[in-house]
Amino acid sequence: MSRLSGADAAHAARVLHQVHAATLAGRRPPVPPRPVIGASWRRMMRLGLDPDRSTSSVLLRRDELEHRRRSTVLGEVMGTLRGGLTAVADASLQIMVVTDCQGRVLWREGNAGVLRQAGAICLEEGAAWSEDSTGTNAIGTALAAGRPVQVHSAEHFVHTLHNWTCAAAPVRDPRDGRLLGIVDVSGPASGFHPATLALVRSVARLAEAELRERHLRQVERLRSTAAPILCRVGGRALAVDVHGWTAAATGMAPVDRLPLPKSLRAGRVWLPSLGMCTVEPLPGGWLVRPGECRPVEPASRVVLDLSRARRRTVSVSGPAGGWTRELSPRHAELLYVLAAHPQGRTAAELACDVFGDPARTVTVRAEMSRVRRYLSGVLAHRPYRFGDEVEVRVVHPAHPADLLPLSSAPAVLEARAATGRESGSASGATSASGSGSASASASASASASASEAGPGSASASGAGSGRESGPGPGYGPGPGYTSTSTSESASASASRFGSASPAASD
Repeated sequence: MSRLSGADAAHAARVLHQVHAATLAGRRPPVPPRPVIGASWRRMMRLGLDPDRSTSSVLLRRDELEHRRRSTVLGEVMGTLRGGLTAVADASLQIMVVTDCQGRVLWREGNAGVLRQAGAICLEEGAAWSEDSTGTNAIGTALAAGRPVQVHSAEHFVHTLHNWTCAAAPVRDPRDGRLLGIVDVSGPASGFHPATLALVRSVARLAEAELRERHLRQVERLRSTAAPILCRVGGRALAVDVHGWTAAATGMAPVDRLPLPKSLRAGRVWLPSLGMCTVEPLPGGWLVRPGECRPVEPASRVVLDLSRARRRTVSVSGPAGGWTRELSPRHAELLYVLAAHPQGRTAAELACDVFGDPARTVTVRAEMSRVRRYLSGVLAHRPYRFGDEVEVRVVHPAHPADLLPLSSAPAVLEARAATGRESGSASGATSASGSGSASASASASASASASEAGPGSASASGAGSGRESGPGPGYGPGPGYTSTSTSESASASASRFGSASPAASD
């Protein structure tokens, strides 16, 4: 392309067609293909790929496509990619395409007419654009070569794509160098411009810079969480994120990054640079104690606080101290269901509980994998459950209807209804007892006391403004789970003061 960039597009296309035809026929081409294109063509011929084949491929199912979108951090930088490419692509009658590391199209945006044309060559969401699926193309060849690539007209191996031009660049995770996917600009060959590749490469670098900045903020949050814990730890220790980057250290010189095994769990583990270490989970990372030989004590208590509609948290008390993490709505639903089922839930059961569809196990496993990153040592799997040695408490809102109010998960809907029925039944039983105004007064007094305590305070039973309990009938607490509701505390208070008893008036 460097030789032809100054030539007119029609002449360039003719030359490229001659090069393509001669190379595939085993003849000497008038101009040798560019090295990156020649290497790709040789790979295609070794694979036996038919240049006359269709570019159609089996699309991902919608749920699998959504799962891949949620699983990649590329979604976090789509704003940067759009801002840098969509307007330019639209003006030049091209489209922006973003794929995952396997070449599956996750997003495509741009000119509506070009989007329709792209559909005719199966350049659509969920399609496969790796080399072994579609031959030489900017997306697949950038994946294979690991660097930015522009492919124009007959440089494509498959004849169907000879009327197209495309430029693509890899996007890598700055935390570990892992390839995340490809950002690409594609369109009719008549829209070719030699500067397109430089633009795509620059926008890919901007996306990586944004990911790097996000990572630095995550490390800073981990440092804030770990600092009070490290102050209480005797000897050497350091806090690292899940990729091994050091957030803080005590008693030792910090290293920039600690090599971690791919599947790290709480307990004793041998690390190449530190030897035998004790590892404990932190939100967003790990507490590593070099030279520790004692076994890791399990977390003693987990508190799932659902008392506030917009801020759901999980707090974990461990041997080195405690920490609190804010939960996403989905993670709050999953942990709520597990707290309600101490015996555990399979992926299919959780899929029913949260989505009402037992087939959505892929999504459940992906979400549970994320949860276990910060609750390793607390959660077990096969089935998913809290550890037997862990005391689990759920802090409910004061009113059953306020339990995860934005959730439509079947398990949450059932728990709201069941808890509401239980409260109504208890209220009716009290009225029917004929206990009179003294009972009502005692209940009101207990409720007022709970109200005055405020959201952040705790009663003797551990309940604050909400109620600390299991999720109700059908989702009740099991062994090792504390269940104390506000209404139960009120009844107990009335009973202790004897206001509802005839003997009390004697």
